[in-house]
Amino acid sequence: MKQAAAPSNRKMVQVSEAKGLRRSQVWARLRKDKWIYALLTPGLLYFIIFKYVPMWGVLLAFKNYQPFLGFWKSDWVGLEHFRVFFQNPEFVMLLRNTLLLSLYNLVFYFPAPIVLALLLNEVKVNMYKRTIQTLIYVPHFISLVIVASLTYVFLTTQGGLVNELLQKYMGHKIDFLASPEWFRPMIIIQTMWKECGFGTIIFLAALAGVDVEQYEASIVDGANRWRQLWHITLPSIRSTIVILLILRMGDVLDNGFEQIFLMLNPLNREVAEVFDTYVYMMGITQGAFSYSTAVGLFKAVIGVILVLGANWTAKRFGQSGIY
Repeated sequence: MKQAAAPSNRKMVQVSEAKGLRRSQVWARLRKDKWIYALLTPGLLYFIIFKYVPMWGVLLAFKNYQPFLGFWKSDWVGLEHFRVFFQNPEFVMLLRNTLLLSLYNLVFYFPAPIVLALLLNEVKVNMYKRTIQTLIYVPHFISLVIVASLTYVFLTTQGGLVNELLQKYMGHKIDFLASPEWFRPMIIIQTMWKECGFGTIIFLAALAGVDVEQYEASIVDGANRWRQLWHITLPSIRSTIVILLILRMGDVLDNGFEQIFLMLNPLNREVAEVFDTYVYMMGITQGAFSYSTAVGLFKAVIGVILVLGANWTAKRFGQSGIY
């Protein structure tokens, strides 16, 4: 028995020594790069304080929160709020509006920065290229409140520029701001105008890393600009496009509260109300804190599932994915 136990003891000692060696290596690396890790501290504190600590708040979705009882003393109700939400007649409307806006964004907005970056990449005069980049970056820094105000000024039936032109040349006006059929195109156009230019930054950085020798070799082989674009440029930035598309899938149920809220009115609510504005209405204006938390948690869970599913699909097709 003593002879059988000896190898086991030696193995335990070896494992312990290996752990001690790894621990000392980690501490040596931390001491060596201490200033680099010190630079990480503000970012880590931000995520811990504002991202991870508030996660305890999701417990509110499983409680019937009463402010006078407090967080911990409020009654547990389990999945009751989720059941009420799914049985709510407005659930189908909210899901339809949210998914349609996300689909339009995916079809029209997502490819726009890619196309714009490809066009800018073809501009060879640096002065023109920098000027165009500056002009298309500026809208990103404009507040959404200003964007909504500009939209109102241009589209209102009371002296709006667009409606004045329609009245002059077509003989009638269109109430864009109150028409449900115009709400989604209006939101997509706002998003494209504001964010397309800034969205080209990542793709221009990816294009800067394309090997110039590939273009030179293709010219020798007789390839024109379209062939170079299809066989060299797009494959070179494909991984960037896939990663951004995967991350975009996490925002399918997140259309942005501020933009929708500013353009929402009683006449277009049927197509404009989405999960973000619904959470605000139920949680802030009506005080249904637990119910609105359940809706927000539903959005978050669906977002995680979509990101993981998109990442798995990308890997199945030979792409690197996000992890």
